[in-house]
Amino acid sequence: MKKAEHVQSKADFVNKMSIALKEANETEYCLMLLKDSEYFDKKSYASIHQDCDELIRLLVSIVKTTKQNHNPK
Repeated sequence: MKKAEHVQSKADFVNKMSIALKEANETEYCLMLLKDSEYFDKKSYASIHQDCDELIRLLVSIVKTTKQNHNPK
């Protein structure tokens, strides 16, 4: 996440992490297409998908936590 090193504000950080999350979701979709076209075997897909899913969960957590800390009630 090299871009995150150069953020101007928390809002900018949330924006960059949201973009990364969008890209990760698109990657997950592409992985499913590759699996459905039998480009990957089941074992390879499972491993790659697990990594992608973990990245998505991490990014969701970062975005949620940063938004909560940036906009306290």
